[in-house]
Amino acid sequence: MKITVAGVQKEVADSLTVAQLIVDENVETPQYVTVTINDEFVENGTFEQTVLKDGDNVEFLYFMGGGQ
Repeated sequence: MKITVAGVQKEVADSLTVAQLIVDENVETPQYVTVTINDEFVENGTFEQTVLKDGDNVEFLYFMGGGQ
């Protein structure tokens, strides 16, 4: 199936979970990543159960603090 990850279309296995995609994409500091699928936030505790579908658009987001 085809999904889009961070703007790049990729061919991936059927029944791929968000957790496995994080591993496959070598996401840096996965414990701090926030994931959206089709602009909807995925709860951190559900990555293992969330199965991607053909045509999904996935983004990995990091929220940064700082400033004064």
